[in-house]
Amino acid sequence: MLMNRIEKAAIDNAGRRALQRHYETPKLLRMAGGPLPPGARAVEIGCGPGYGTRLILDRFRAAQVDAVDLDPDMVAKARRRLSRRHVGRVRLAAGDATDLRSAFGAADASYDAAFDFAIIHHIPDWRAALAELARVLRPGGLFVFEEVTAHALARPSYRLLFDHPTYDRFTADQFLPELHRHGFAVRDALTRISGDYLLGVAERRAAA
Repeated sequence: MLMNRIEKAAIDNAGRRALQRHYETPKLLRMAGGPLPPGARAVEIGCGPGYGTRLILDRFRAAQVDAVDLDPDMVAKARRRLSRRHVGRVRLAAGDATDLRSAFGAADASYDAAFDFAIIHHIPDWRAALAELARVLRPGGLFVFEEVTAHALARPSYRLLFDHPTYDRFTADQFLPELHRHGFAVRDALTRISGDYLLGVAERRAAA
């Protein structure tokens, strides 16, 4: 589901970038055990204007990132942000996070890490997005996520200002078991903020 203009402005400003750089990224890096290994390939769903993509490259040290967003305007912004410093290390595409094969030809077990900077709650079939990430991550690969829960989406401020799917939204206690069902082992060092936000890292288990 596309963001409205208010939410686009909310995610593409200096305050949001500072929060992501100075609070969320250091916390997620600790949960992940540090930067990715040399040569790591990553995929980001819902890349927006590309600031998170830059952090995946610069702070998580991914060698290559495939970044997708449903909104072509956001992909264009991300391309402008990333074109100079990261030539050859990023592929950007307008597409659906539930179908990375169409966006990038992504084969099974083709990435070492996947990143979700608060986009899965925008996806009507959020379980299909988790299934797709499980498909493209190799065994031992990391899923790094920060998410907004149904508790936050029910707040009057969210309902007034932003557009989100209005059915089948997840709480933290629904999201985490769904990760397990799709073959992820969630690391213990989770951060829950007022029941509204969830930050964590999960590891893709090998098939039984």
